[in-house]
This record gives sequence, C-alpha cells and structure tokens, in this order.
Amino acid sequence: MRASRPTGKSVETQVRRLRAAGARRVFREVASGARAARSQLQRAIAKLEGGDVLMVMRLDRLARSTRDLLNTLAAIAEKNAGFRSLGDVWADTTTPHGKLMLTVLSGLAEFERSLIMCRTQAGIARARELGVAFGRPARLNPRQKRLIAERYATGATMRELADEFDVGEATIWRALRSEPT
Repeated sequence: MRASRPTGKSVETQVRRLRAAGARRVFREVASGARAARSQLQRAIAKLEGGDVLMVMRLDRLARSTRDLLNTLAAIAEKNAGFRSLGDVWADTTTPHGKLMLTVLSGLAEFERSLIMCRTQAGIARARELGVAFGRPARLNPRQKRLIAERYATGATMRELADEFDVGEATIWRALRSEPT
C-alpha cells in the first residue's frame, strides 16, 4: 500500500510549529526522507552559517538511516551550526546531553560498520579456502600462454599475438610475464 502525500495542511502545521520554535527561514521538501538527494535539504545546509541551528519536526524528516543521519549531521557540523529535532528532544546538538547522545549513536554506527567489515573479510577468507576464484576470469588459458611465449620467442610481435588471440597487447604482455622461460 502506498503512503499518500502529505497535504498542504499538514505541511503548514509543521511550518507553524517550526516558526513557533524560532525558525526564521523554512525549507519545504516534498521528496521522501528516504531519498538521499534532496535539493531543499542541500540548500538549507548550504545556507547555514556559524551559530545557526537547523531544525526539523522529527528525525525521520531528516534521514531514514543512521548513516544518512550521521552524514547530514557531519555536514551541519562542518558549517559550525547546530541541529535540533523538535519531536526528538535528545537530538539537539546545541545541548551537552544532545551532543552526547549523537556521539554515542555515531560510535554505535562505526562499531556496526566494523562488524560488517570483519564478517565480510571472514566470508572472503572462507570462500578462498573453498577454492572460489575472485576477479575477472582469465582471458587466456595455460596452453594459450605457452603458445604465445613460443611464438614471441620466434619473432612474433605483441600486436600480431594480440590480434591472433583476440586480446589486448597488455594481456599478451601479462601472459609473457607469467609464463616461465
């Protein structure tokens, strides 16, 4: 079931609440928070100056994932600006408690990324143990490499060999390097 678009009435309610909280300028984004490229959010961040505070009604209006949230908060911090969510009182970088909560959240996200990397590396190691070959398939088999080495030794040029085996000259060069003489 598709979610319906917010009506103008709901957006106006949000605008009123933001203005009541002290917002001087309001950017309205009609795109979903799930989309990474949101032009109004980018415009709002670009307009931030030191000491400004970017306010949203709720965190889900700003980001849909922890990584997206942390990237957005980092962009805000680079502008020496603060962040505040009216609906999530703990998400307020203008207070020590809010900074602490977001730092803990950032640490958890980094820990999660580390765990994913460790699991990925373990999976790759296990696959290699089982004989899984990684990378592009070889264009030349060992027999073709031997033929190339023999033909090159008898005077064939790299270009002739590349044309004959339907590969690039770099592939011929690598085949010659890998073939024992």
